[in-house]
Amino acid sequence: MCGRYATVRGAGDLSAFFDAADETDGLLAPDYNVAPTDPVPVVRLTTRPPGAPRAAAGTGGAAPAGPPRRVLSLVRWGLVPHWAKDPRAGARMINARSEGVATSATYRRYFGTHRCLVPAEGWFEWKGRGRPYFMTGGAGGPLVFAGLWAAHPAVPGGLTCTILTTAAVGPLAGVHDRMPLLLPRDRWADWLAGPASPALLAPPPPESVAALEIRPVGPAVGDVRNDGPDLVARVSAPAAGEPPATLF
Repeated sequence: MCGRYATVRGAGDLSAFFDAADETDGLLAPDYNVAPTDPVPVVRLTTRPPGAPRAAAGTGGAAPAGPPRRVLSLVRWGLVPHWAKDPRAGARMINARSEGVATSATYRRYFGTHRCLVPAEGWFEWKGRGRPYFMTGGAGGPLVFAGLWAAHPAVPGGLTCTILTTAAVGPLAGVHDRMPLLLPRDRWADWLAGPASPALLAPPPPESVAALEIRPVGPAVGDVRNDGPDLVARVSAPAAGEPPATLF
């Protein structure tokens, strides 16, 4: 997975869709060209009671624990482990290979207790002579990537995340050898709250991948300064010698 994706839904829509309390404080904005260290929405669990200071979330604060509940949080993309001395390290940790998170010295703690859902309209990959493609689910709800989150006091907002990747399957393998670990709805609850077992890291079911559109888009997405819906608009078929406009 390359380091770009799109997340454009508002906090109200996302909190309703995931049955999560909105804790984004009105700061969530559409982003058609998410790049490393950008703020992104995630859905995670907290035992912090409603109204308790947010500083207690995931940081060992003194607030009394309540039952786990879902919250929609705004976090920085690029996980910064709690022990990291330099928060800039997160820019290199936007993705984590699912094959190693259960044993990795960096990620195993977060795989055990700090899993999250990362909503997205789709993600970008480049193939051939630099042609970008946008992988998207089209109409309906957002795609959901498997993610891990961490708390770090030196990061603005205090929270960061990484997106898990897995080997590309089906037609996606014709674009790139890796893809985000997609979670269908029936896997959300276990990803957030289930035991940290290898079953959580299973590839997405074939029907989830088959439903994706592999959409050729323009080169403007290659510049992180660009944003807006034009970045995900379908462009004309490629010239001779370039990859086909669709891989289905």
